[in-house]
Amino acid sequence: MLSLKACSKSFKKTIALNEFSCNFNSGIYGLLGPNGSGKTTLLRCICGLLSVENGNINTENSVIGYLPQQFGMMQQLTLYEMMQYFATLKNIPKVSQEKEIKRCVEMVNLSDKTDNKISSLSGGMVRRAGIAQAIMGDPKIILFDEPTTGLDPEERMRFKSLIKKIRNDKTIIISTHIVSDVETVCDNIVIINKGQNIFQGTGTQVAKIAENKTYLISDNHERSLSDNCYIKDRILKDNNNYLYILSKKPLDNGISISPSIEDGYLCALKNI
Repeated sequence: MLSLKACSKSFKKTIALNEFSCNFNSGIYGLLGPNGSGKTTLLRCICGLLSVENGNINTENSVIGYLPQQFGMMQQLTLYEMMQYFATLKNIPKVSQEKEIKRCVEMVNLSDKTDNKISSLSGGMVRRAGIAQAIMGDPKIILFDEPTTGLDPEERMRFKSLIKKIRNDKTIIISTHIVSDVETVCDNIVIINKGQNIFQGTGTQVAKIAENKTYLISDNHERSLSDNCYIKDRILKDNNNYLYILSKKPLDNGISISPSIEDGYLCALKNI
Protein backbone atom coordinates (compact mmCIF):
# COMPACT_ATOMS: atom_id res chain seq x y z
CA MET A 1 0.00 0.00 0.00
CA LEU A 2 2.90 2.36 0.73
CA SER A 3 6.42 2.01 -0.64
CA LEU A 4 9.56 4.13 -0.46
CA LYS A 5 12.58 3.53 -2.64
CA ALA A 6 15.99 5.13 -2.02
CA CYS A 7 14.48 8.34 -0.65
CA SER A 8 16.91 11.13 0.30
CA LYS A 9 16.32 14.53 1.87
CA SER A 10 18.79 17.11 3.17
CA PHE A 11 18.56 20.42 4.97
CA LYS A 12 21.68 22.41 4.05
CA LYS A 13 24.52 20.19 5.31
CA THR A 14 22.29 17.91 7.39
CA ILE A 15 21.24 14.63 5.77
CA ALA A 16 17.80 13.76 7.16
CA LEU A 17 17.04 10.78 4.89
CA ASN A 18 19.81 8.76 3.29
CA GLU A 19 18.41 6.49 0.55
CA PHE A 20 15.68 5.23 2.86
CA SER A 21 13.73 2.29 1.44
CA CYS A 22 10.82 0.38 2.95
CA ASN A 23 7.54 -1.30 2.01
CA PHE A 24 4.55 -0.82 4.30
CA ASN A 25 1.59 -3.14 3.78
CA SER A 26 -1.65 -3.24 5.75
CA GLY A 27 -0.91 -3.38 9.46
CA ILE A 28 0.54 -1.38 12.33
CA TYR A 29 4.18 -0.35 12.05
CA GLY A 30 6.37 1.13 14.74
CA LEU A 31 8.95 3.57 13.38
CA LEU A 32 11.64 3.51 16.06
CA GLY A 33 14.64 5.78 16.15
CA PRO A 34 16.48 8.27 18.37
CA ASN A 35 15.79 11.98 18.20
CA GLY A 36 17.24 13.38 14.98
CA SER A 37 17.19 10.04 13.17
CA GLY A 38 14.86 11.27 10.39
CA LYS A 39 11.47 10.00 11.63
CA THR A 40 9.60 13.30 11.34
CA THR A 41 11.16 14.14 7.98
CA LEU A 42 10.14 10.73 6.68
CA LEU A 43 6.49 11.20 7.71
CA ARG A 44 6.39 14.71 6.26
CA CYS A 45 7.69 13.38 2.95
CA ILE A 46 5.11 10.59 2.90
CA CYS A 47 2.19 13.01 3.39
CA GLY A 48 3.60 15.53 0.89
CA LEU A 49 4.62 18.36 3.20
CA LEU A 50 8.20 17.87 2.02
CA SER A 51 9.55 16.62 -1.29
CA VAL A 52 12.33 14.05 -1.50
CA GLU A 53 15.40 15.06 -3.50
CA ASN A 54 15.96 11.54 -4.79
CA GLY A 55 13.93 8.35 -4.75
CA ASN A 56 10.25 7.60 -5.01
CA ILE A 57 7.25 7.42 -2.68
CA ASN A 58 4.17 5.52 -3.83
CA THR A 59 1.02 5.88 -1.73
CA GLU A 60 -1.29 4.44 -4.41
CA ASN A 61 -3.23 7.73 -4.20
CA SER A 62 -4.54 6.74 -0.78
CA VAL A 63 -6.05 9.31 1.56
CA ILE A 64 -3.57 10.03 4.38
CA GLY A 65 -4.33 10.97 7.98
CA TYR A 66 -1.51 12.74 9.83
CA LEU A 67 -0.80 13.76 13.41
CA PRO A 68 2.32 15.98 13.44
CA GLN A 69 4.75 16.05 16.33
CA GLN A 70 3.77 19.64 17.09
CA PHE A 71 0.01 19.89 16.76
CA GLY A 72 -1.74 23.25 17.20
CA MET A 73 -5.32 24.46 16.83
CA MET A 74 -7.11 27.82 16.74
CA GLN A 75 -7.50 28.78 20.38
CA GLN A 76 -10.76 30.75 20.10
CA LEU A 77 -12.70 28.02 18.32
CA THR A 78 -14.59 25.30 20.15
CA LEU A 79 -13.42 21.73 19.71
CA TYR A 80 -16.47 21.01 17.55
CA GLU A 81 -15.77 24.04 15.33
CA MET A 82 -12.15 22.97 14.99
CA MET A 83 -13.18 19.47 13.99
CA GLN A 84 -15.60 20.97 11.46
CA TYR A 85 -12.68 22.89 10.01
CA PHE A 86 -10.63 19.70 9.62
CA ALA A 87 -13.63 17.85 8.17
CA THR A 88 -14.01 20.57 5.53
CA LEU A 89 -10.30 20.42 4.68
CA LYS A 90 -10.71 16.67 4.19
CA ASN A 91 -13.64 17.22 1.81
CA ILE A 92 -16.06 15.35 4.04
CA PRO A 93 -19.60 16.29 2.88
CA LYS A 94 -21.39 18.67 5.24
CA VAL A 95 -24.29 16.24 5.67
CA SER A 96 -21.82 13.65 7.01
CA GLN A 97 -19.64 15.89 9.17
CA GLU A 98 -21.65 15.83 12.39
CA LYS A 99 -21.80 12.04 12.51
CA GLU A 100 -18.09 11.69 11.67
CA ILE A 101 -17.03 14.29 14.23
CA LYS A 102 -19.11 12.56 16.91
CA ARG A 103 -17.51 9.21 16.04
CA CYS A 104 -13.96 10.52 16.19
CA VAL A 105 -14.19 12.59 19.39
CA GLU A 106 -15.94 9.67 21.11
CA MET A 107 -13.05 7.38 20.18
CA VAL A 108 -10.57 9.67 21.95
CA ASN A 109 -12.84 10.26 24.97
CA LEU A 110 -13.59 13.93 24.25
CA SER A 111 -17.36 13.80 23.68
CA ASP A 112 -17.99 16.02 26.70
CA LYS A 113 -15.56 18.71 25.48
CA THR A 114 -16.98 19.55 22.05
CA ASP A 115 -18.44 22.90 23.22
CA ASN A 116 -15.26 23.92 25.04
CA LYS A 117 -12.85 26.37 23.47
CA ILE A 118 -9.49 24.98 22.47
CA SER A 119 -7.81 27.45 24.84
CA SER A 120 -9.48 25.72 27.79
CA LEU A 121 -8.24 22.22 26.91
CA SER A 122 -5.22 20.63 28.54
CA GLY A 123 -2.18 19.62 26.50
CA GLY A 124 -3.24 15.98 26.66
CA MET A 125 -6.72 16.84 25.41
CA VAL A 126 -5.30 18.77 22.48
CA ARG A 127 -3.15 15.76 21.65
CA ARG A 128 -6.21 13.52 21.72
CA ALA A 129 -8.03 15.98 19.46
CA GLY A 130 -5.08 15.68 17.09
CA ILE A 131 -5.53 11.91 17.05
CA ALA A 132 -9.24 12.41 16.33
CA GLN A 133 -8.61 14.61 13.30
CA ALA A 134 -6.00 12.16 11.99
CA ILE A 135 -8.50 9.28 11.87
CA MET A 136 -11.34 11.43 10.55
CA GLY A 137 -12.58 10.41 7.12
CA ASP A 138 -11.38 6.82 7.49
CA PRO A 139 -7.99 7.30 5.72
CA LYS A 140 -6.19 4.20 4.47
CA ILE A 141 -2.77 5.47 5.56
CA ILE A 142 -2.42 7.05 9.02
CA LEU A 143 0.81 8.61 10.29
CA PHE A 144 1.27 9.33 13.99
CA ASP A 145 4.34 11.33 15.03
CA GLU A 146 4.99 10.85 18.77
CA PRO A 147 1.24 10.36 19.41
CA THR A 148 1.44 9.63 23.15
CA THR A 149 3.35 12.78 24.10
CA GLY A 150 1.47 14.44 26.95
CA LEU A 151 -0.97 11.57 27.49
CA ASP A 152 -1.43 10.05 30.93
CA PRO A 153 -1.11 6.24 31.36
CA GLU A 154 -4.84 5.63 30.98
CA GLU A 155 -5.02 7.61 27.74
CA ARG A 156 -1.91 5.86 26.40
CA MET A 157 -3.72 2.56 26.88
CA ARG A 158 -6.84 4.01 25.24
CA PHE A 159 -4.74 5.09 22.25
CA LYS A 160 -3.33 1.59 21.82
CA SER A 161 -6.84 0.13 22.02
CA LEU A 162 -8.08 2.65 19.43
CA ILE A 163 -5.28 1.71 17.02
CA LYS A 164 -6.17 -1.96 17.26
CA LYS A 165 -9.83 -1.10 16.69
CA ILE A 166 -9.31 0.87 13.45
CA ARG A 167 -6.48 -1.22 11.97
CA ASN A 168 -8.47 -3.22 9.39
CA ASP A 169 -7.23 -2.65 5.82
CA LYS A 170 -5.08 0.29 6.91
CA THR A 171 -1.39 1.11 6.99
CA ILE A 172 -0.68 2.76 10.35
CA ILE A 173 2.77 4.10 11.20
CA ILE A 174 3.57 5.16 14.77
CA SER A 175 6.78 7.16 14.99
CA THR A 176 8.42 7.23 18.40
CA HIS A 177 11.64 6.77 20.35
CA ILE A 178 9.76 5.04 23.19
CA VAL A 179 9.85 1.26 22.73
CA SER A 180 6.89 0.63 25.05
CA ASP A 181 4.67 2.62 22.68
CA VAL A 182 5.08 0.01 19.93
CA GLU A 183 5.99 -3.34 21.47
CA THR A 184 2.45 -4.38 22.40
CA VAL A 185 0.55 -2.94 19.46
CA CYS A 186 2.71 -3.11 16.32
CA ASP A 187 2.89 -5.98 13.85
CA ASN A 188 6.25 -4.82 12.53
CA ILE A 189 9.00 -2.46 13.66
CA VAL A 190 11.21 -0.36 11.40
CA ILE A 191 14.38 0.97 13.03
CA ILE A 192 15.67 4.18 11.49
CA ASN A 193 19.03 5.76 12.30
CA LYS A 194 20.85 8.56 10.50
CA GLY A 195 18.13 8.57 7.87
CA GLN A 196 18.52 4.90 6.95
CA ASN A 197 16.39 1.81 7.45
CA ILE A 198 18.77 -0.32 9.51
CA PHE A 199 16.33 -3.10 10.42
CA GLN A 200 12.76 -4.18 9.75
CA GLY A 201 10.94 -7.08 11.34
CA THR A 202 8.55 -8.28 14.02
CA GLY A 203 9.07 -7.52 17.68
CA THR A 204 10.39 -11.06 18.16
CA GLN A 205 12.92 -10.54 15.36
CA VAL A 206 14.04 -7.22 16.85
CA ALA A 207 14.57 -8.85 20.26
CA LYS A 208 16.60 -11.62 18.57
CA ILE A 209 19.21 -9.04 17.52
CA ALA A 210 20.27 -9.03 21.18
CA GLU A 211 20.26 -12.80 21.58
CA ASN A 212 23.28 -13.94 23.65
CA LYS A 213 24.23 -10.29 24.16
CA THR A 214 22.31 -9.42 27.35
CA TYR A 215 23.81 -9.96 30.80
CA LEU A 216 23.54 -9.06 34.45
CA ILE A 217 26.85 -8.66 36.24
CA SER A 218 27.79 -7.45 39.68
CA ASP A 219 28.64 -3.76 39.66
CA ASN A 220 31.98 -4.78 41.25
CA HIS A 221 33.09 -5.81 37.74
CA GLU A 222 32.33 -2.47 36.09
CA ARG A 223 35.99 -1.49 35.72
CA SER A 224 36.75 -4.72 33.90
CA LEU A 225 34.22 -4.09 31.12
CA SER A 226 35.58 -3.59 27.59
CA ASP A 227 34.65 -0.84 25.15
CA ASN A 228 32.35 -3.32 23.37
CA CYS A 229 29.97 -3.30 26.33
CA TYR A 230 27.06 -0.94 26.84
CA ILE A 231 25.59 -0.36 30.31
CA LYS A 232 21.85 -0.19 29.75
CA ASP A 233 20.73 0.00 33.38
CA ARG A 234 21.67 -0.40 37.04
CA ILE A 235 19.49 -2.83 38.98
CA LEU A 236 19.02 -3.71 42.64
CA LYS A 237 18.21 -7.43 42.94
CA ASP A 238 18.22 -9.54 46.09
CA ASN A 239 19.92 -6.65 47.91
CA ASN A 240 22.79 -6.74 45.40
CA ASN A 241 23.67 -4.13 42.77
CA TYR A 242 23.88 -5.32 39.18
CA LEU A 243 24.65 -3.81 35.80
CA TYR A 244 22.38 -4.62 32.85
CA ILE A 245 24.91 -5.07 30.04
CA LEU A 246 24.68 -5.40 26.26
CA SER A 247 27.86 -7.01 24.95
CA LYS A 248 29.10 -8.39 21.63
CA LYS A 249 31.36 -10.84 23.42
CA PRO A 250 30.28 -13.38 26.07
CA LEU A 251 30.79 -12.19 29.66
CA ASP A 252 32.17 -15.03 31.76
CA ASN A 253 31.32 -13.20 34.98
CA GLY A 254 27.80 -12.34 33.81
CA ILE A 255 24.38 -13.99 34.03
CA SER A 256 22.85 -14.41 30.57
CA ILE A 257 19.24 -13.16 30.37
CA SER A 258 16.51 -13.19 27.72
CA PRO A 259 16.58 -10.08 25.53
CA SER A 260 13.71 -7.64 25.12
CA ILE A 261 12.66 -5.60 22.10
CA GLU A 262 14.39 -2.61 23.68
CA ASP A 263 17.61 -4.63 23.94
CA GLY A 264 17.45 -5.51 20.26
CA TYR A 265 16.71 -1.91 19.35
CA LEU A 266 19.73 -0.65 21.30
CA CYS A 267 21.98 -3.33 19.82
CA ALA A 268 20.89 -2.29 16.31
CA LEU A 269 21.55 1.40 17.04
CA LYS A 270 24.91 0.84 18.70
CA ASN A 271 26.07 -1.93 16.36
CA ILE A 272 26.47 -4.41 19.21
